[in-house]
Amino acid sequence: MKIQIYTDGSCLGNPGPGGWAALIRIPQEGSKLSTEHRIEGGVTHSTNNRMEMQAIVDALIFLEHYQIENLLENPEIEITSDSSLVINTMTKGWKRKKNHDIWENLDRLVKGKNITWHWVKGHAGHPENEDCDRRANAMAEEYSKKAQSLSPNEKRLPGEPPSLF
Repeated sequence: MKIQIYTDGSCLGNPGPGGWAALIRIPQEGSKLSTEHRIEGGVTHSTNNRMEMQAIVDALIFLEHYQIENLLENPEIEITSDSSLVINTMTKGWKRKKNHDIWENLDRLVKGKNITWHWVKGHAGHPENEDCDRRANAMAEEYSKKAQSLSPNEKRLPGEPPSLF
């Protein structure tokens, strides 16, 4: 029995307002049934890659809290994403050029866990990926409304210098 995590991220503009979503399936012991949890979030200024990564980070944080409450010991976890950047970085050692803050969080969260990584083609009818895509886009839209009132200095990525405009 594996815990399945499906994720997606979205950004309106790149950078721009972003959203992420995850679907987490946790099998019930002694049953063929699973408990499903849907989580999502967003920010007023991000990139698509950051949102793809954030979806996985927050899904693993959710799972850590779930494991503590339900005493799951080192379960098998299967993470499925349409982000070739994330999947290939985690499985093939691609170089990490940006977003070091999120990579550090991800490294901390995967350490010592039994995780398999799977890539799925986005926008190709994969039901769980389509679910996450719809919710990530909705979150990006929601944060787009919040971003309208931000000053240029508030619209920057971690590590970027303040705007001169």
